[in-house]
Amino acid sequence: MTTAPEFTLTEAERALLPTPEEVAGYLEHGWYLSRKLFSDEELDALQAATDLYYEGHRDHTLPVRPPRLASWEPSHGPVQRHNDYVHYESDAIGAILRKPLLGAVAALLAEAEQIRIFQATLIYKPPVPGEPSNQVPWHFDKHYWQTSTSERMLTAFLPFHDCAEENGTITMVDGSHLWKELPSEEDSTRHFADRDNSELDSILDANAAYNGTEVRKVPMIIPRGHVSFHHCLTYHGSGPNLASFPRRAVSLHLQDGGNTYQRATRTDGETVVYNHDVLVRRTADGRPDYADPRFCPTVWQGAL
Repeated sequence: MTTAPEFTLTEAERALLPTPEEVAGYLEHGWYLSRKLFSDEELDALQAATDLYYEGHRDHTLPVRPPRLASWEPSHGPVQRHNDYVHYESDAIGAILRKPLLGAVAALLAEAEQIRIFQATLIYKPPVPGEPSNQVPWHFDKHYWQTSTSERMLTAFLPFHDCAEENGTITMVDGSHLWKELPSEEDSTRHFADRDNSELDSILDANAAYNGTEVRKVPMIIPRGHVSFHHCLTYHGSGPNLASFPRRAVSLHLQDGGNTYQRATRTDGETVVYNHDVLVRRTADGRPDYADPRFCPTVWQGAL
């Protein structure tokens, strides 16, 4: 497969791609910290666009409200903010997140020739150490993507500033994407926001023990412009923001070109519904189309 003209890289950008050894490290550990993929000017523009977004600016609005939409608004107060579909609702945010270089890095890590956006969530963690919502408990993303066929999906975490432990940076459980999951009758699609932190801590410890290993936590120290990537089966979480300023970032969930919809059911027999399922177009056989370019645009296409 050749590379489409809109998905090309300069020689300087190619120098920023992960090496074969770094791709092997991602496959072993379940996470990767990139080189500097975004310039200071791009991140300034991204922050300015998100400021406008928080003030209420929208270029597009969702045609219907999905069942589990993260959509912070000022009336919710100084909690941790999550806003989904920012790549769709804001043209300026979407244009920056569709940068081919980021897609090319994801393609190498996922060993795929096509990468599409799956979801883009704008995150704002206020500098309020005691705010309960600031602590994100241990989870892995595929739990919430059970309607997706792929197990090569991954997430790019893009902070707008230097991000370290003081900011409540994202923290990985090293190698956990290779674990076999402990069988359970618990409904794993239930979102971490609806569960007690101690319950999820216990699940993590139990899964580590089931796999005969220890929990090794790796806080991602991310310089501005660099991006942290993690596999969809990698356990991760984050702690409180102890800095004097908000932790601002986009969590960009990405899917390989082979990903499609599959029917999944909860433990009670009810069909699992992902937010896309009420928004995207339908395939010829009537399934939600996770390649709908309105909500799942392509960010890389071609061999590298």
